[in-house]
Amino acid sequence: MERVGFGVLGPVAAERDGAAVPLKGPRHRAVLAVLLIARGRVVPVDRLVDDLWEDPPDGAVGAVRTFVAALRRALEPDRPPRTPPRLLVTDGPGYALRTAPGTVDARRFEDALHGGAGQPPKRALELLDGALGLWRGPAYADFADEHWARAERSRLTELRLRAVEQRAEALLALGDAAAAVPELDAQAAEHPWREEAWRLLALALYRCGRQADALAVLRRARTRLADALGVDPGPRLRRLEADVLAQDPSLERPGASASAAEVWARTAAAYDRAVAAGSRARLESSVGLLRSLAVTGGGGLESARENRLATVRAAEEAADPELAARVIGGYDVPAIWPRSDDPAQAREVAAAAERTLAALPEDREHAPARCRLLATLGMEMRGTRSPRGPQAAREAEAIARGLDDPALLAFALNAVFMQSCTRAGLAGRRDAVGGEVAALGARHAMPTYEVLGRMVRMQARAALGDLRGADGHAAAVDRLSEQNELPLAPVFTQWYRALRTAVSGTVAAAEEAYRAAAARLDGAGMPGVEQGLLPLALLCLDLAEERAVSPAVARAPAEADWGPYRPWVEPLLLLHAGAAGQARSAVRALPEPPADLVYEALCCLEAAASLELGERESLERVRDRLLPAAGEIAGAGSGMLTVGPVQGWIDAIGSALVTDDRTDD
Repeated sequence: MERVGFGVLGPVAAERDGAAVPLKGPRHRAVLAVLLIARGRVVPVDRLVDDLWEDPPDGAVGAVRTFVAALRRALEPDRPPRTPPRLLVTDGPGYALRTAPGTVDARRFEDALHGGAGQPPKRALELLDGALGLWRGPAYADFADEHWARAERSRLTELRLRAVEQRAEALLALGDAAAAVPELDAQAAEHPWREEAWRLLALALYRCGRQADALAVLRRARTRLADALGVDPGPRLRRLEADVLAQDPSLERPGASASAAEVWARTAAAYDRAVAAGSRARLESSVGLLRSLAVTGGGGLESARENRLATVRAAEEAADPELAARVIGGYDVPAIWPRSDDPAQAREVAAAAERTLAALPEDREHAPARCRLLATLGMEMRGTRSPRGPQAAREAEAIARGLDDPALLAFALNAVFMQSCTRAGLAGRRDAVGGEVAALGARHAMPTYEVLGRMVRMQARAALGDLRGADGHAAAVDRLSEQNELPLAPVFTQWYRALRTAVSGTVAAAEEAYRAAAARLDGAGMPGVEQGLLPLALLCLDLAEERAVSPAVARAPAEADWGPYRPWVEPLLLLHAGAAGQARSAVRALPEPPADLVYEALCCLEAAASLELGERESLERVRDRLLPAAGEIAGAGSGMLTVGPVQGWIDAIGSALVTDDRTDD
């Protein structure tokens, strides 16, 4: 079978078995380019018309069909008449290009780039050389001025710049610093805002014995960043300059026998020598250390939480809003559970973020800092009912999209996720957010965010009843966590698998799985997740089976600590004890559940008590809350527990209300 390949890393081109395919005029090529950018998705004819003409002429739709027909003849010249095309297919309202794996140069480039991550330097260099060799010029070079190509050209350009820097890192690791200098020099000159290019260039020059040139590069970087962006160099560039001045031994390539502990010790010693005690640089660096500490395990997370507030307070005491913004907004640790581990600390951090926001100018220069502070507000106000949390998260997302900063956008989307539990039925929205976060993490070498996005999708697909999809995301989380030393993520996948057993296995097997998952939470440093979760999961397990209160409560652990879920369990406990009057009062006093991932489950607990008590007003209220989630599995969006399909509870409530109406008649 003939193999048709496509090139977009340069002018758009096609080839068949190594021979160029004639693509006729510019609009034929534009149609092909739009379809390639869509990556197999259907592009409606109307969109093709809008992309091809600023002011579409009469007959534009017919012209598009003519272009498509010509492309089909060029791509599959030997296709027999009246047989369906294999490549450029009609699908619904438009067309799609069904390319085979490995036939688009941009995708081969991305595969090689991602494949080089984590490889030994020699293998990484081989992969990166092959990837960069695919480029024939700027991506989609013949459509540089077209609005529809702008985002994809920008994305591919960013990946190419990163590939150049990764190639330089591999050369430095192999001891060939001189070979890294020319391309880094060109990259820093052409893209002066890329601090990593400046850093690697200075380091390469230093290792070539050119200390003066290395210092000159670092000073040139400082000037260019100030002139172009009005900012000072980041901590890594500042530390490198101090180390070069001190001729620190850690700048030389470590020998093959150097251990991670030795490298850390040398780096810490250099930092102690170069950065004065009590300096602002140390304060900012502390945030980076706390951020790294938070993902190392339970003890690290607890230590990070204990020290974070002191860092925020110290930054505010410096009376420098920009420093405070960097410190408060720099703690961009991915988070999956919309309930705070320390509500009092969360309130204080949120208040500090608000004060700092008020002190910062609302201009483009301060937009990144404002974005981080708004995202921090969205994160710290999770699980509350304040409208400020969702508002801040939306504002952060809008700013991040305008700045085209992947790390900033991932942080903002994490805040959007944290504020996506304000009502039932939002699993689809969370699934979309998780998908974008996972893609950002994968494309931009941010493994913690790729793991976060996969966990969000694991929860959301479970809520939507797609357990096979959720299984795939759980497996990916485990794989990525092992590769990147992220020990806390598998805690959540183990709980998901207990939930999976609850949905499709026996009650006894699910109970055993839940207890094993709860043991994994012990010492994980996440009290906001742990408190009350095991007894709630076991209670929900039995309610999902029968919706009968007494058997479910009877199987709950004796003297269970229900944590924050106690108000919704209390009516069930009272009913089991025979105190129906007190149970009725407890139901009537229930507030709306917190805005978190067990919202639907707590609504169902209220429904269980109200069904037994015949509390019509409560049943109507719960039914209205649950209706938007009618197609979901109640509680499964937590990735932890389930009370069964939401529709079953809605039906039970409907039957009770109908019976009540008949009784009244």
